[in-house]
Order: sequence, then structure tokens, then C-alpha cells
Amino acid sequence: MMMKKLATALIVTGLAVAPVASYANGTMGTKDATNAQAGSTTTQGHSSMTNNATGQKTGAALSDAAITTKVKAKFAADSTVRATKIHVDTDNGVVKLTGTAKSQDEAARAAEIAKGTEGVSSVDNAVQVSSAGMKY
Repeated sequence: MMMKKLATALIVTGLAVAPVASYANGTMGTKDATNAQAGSTTTQGHSSMTNNATGQKTGAALSDAAITTKVKAKFAADSTVRATKIHVDTDNGVVKLTGTAKSQDEAARAAEIAKGTEGVSSVDNAVQVSSAGMKY
């Protein structure tokens, strides 16, 4: 029960911090926009957050952060999925699940939850099923 409360608290905190982090990333100044206009490359994480020609934020990065947060919140609310053991990453609406599950059923349920989340275009389920001898 305590882990579920902790996971929920972390997710709520993530909901509050993600928009601030996205805003801060979009306001880093004109240096990145100038570099992009000059033909310089930016890191993959930053380029998904900005339009290379103008330095303006795009909706895709914010949607990806929101999708990730929604999937994690659904994991925390589901008693069959261990939200702290299955990791979620979203890129252009494609959710990638990694980490470990106790069973194939848990891994399949995690993928089912992710697929049912608004904004998800597809799910890459790379969750590994742990061997019986592993403790969590």
C-alpha cells in the first residue's frame, strides 16, 4: 500500500514538474535557434522539443510527456502492474515499455494499459519477465 501511495505521489509530482521543464527547455534563449538555422545539429531530446527553424516549442514533446505521465498513472492505479518496475518512454506517440515483470500476464497487462491510453499510436513492449528466483 505504501509503495502505491509513493508511486502516486511521484506521478502527481511529475504532472506538476513536466510542464515547467518543458517551458524552461523552450526558453533557453536564441542560441539554439541560431545554431539550428545555421545548420548545426541539436541533441535528439532537444530537437524533439523545439522546431529547429524557429526555436519554438512543438506540441509533440508536450504530448509525449503527457502520454508517459498518463500511462504511469494508470500503472499505479492497476493492482496487477508494478509501476516501479516497468519503465515508460514515449516518442512521437510511440510508447516503449522496458523493465521487468513478475509474469507474462503482467507484461501483457502493461502493454494493454499503454495501448488504451489516449494519444498512444503504438506500443513497443520490451518488458522482460523475471525468472522465478529473483526477488523484488
